[in-house]
Amino acid sequence: MDAAALERGYREIQARIHPDRFAASGDAERRASMQWTTRVNEAYRILRSPVQRAKYLLELNGVDVGFETNTQMPTDFLMQQLELREALAEAKDAAALDRLHEGVEREKAALEGRIGELIDARRDMQAAAAEVRKLMFLHRLGEEIELAYEDAD
Repeated sequence: MDAAALERGYREIQARIHPDRFAASGDAERRASMQWTTRVNEAYRILRSPVQRAKYLLELNGVDVGFETNTQMPTDFLMQQLELREALAEAKDAAALDRLHEGVEREKAALEGRIGELIDARRDMQAAAAEVRKLMFLHRLGEEIELAYEDAD
């Protein structure tokens, strides 16, 4: 997905439907503007997030992603997660966190590419759902790394 194009499209739509443009309009037009603004903001939030975008695309294709109930993961991936969490616990300075963060970002980018391939080219929604669950794990770890910078030396 082209992030710059998404941002441009979002700004263009917002410029046309923003409630401030309808301040002098009737109640129905103001209400419609508020509803459209809410929908556009939600769509933008979903499309901007690789996890949310993939989840949405899978749901559109009839796949119940089951993130809350299906936590089954491949053993090798879980072992990798344990190792990454140990590395995070041991990271005491910004340089160590930078190395960990860069590795997680590379893995997230690779997963996003695989998910795109599985959804767009192969149309293998079940395999894509499994990869999205992995991406969610890495996304959470990335958030934890960001928080760890506050405590780093």
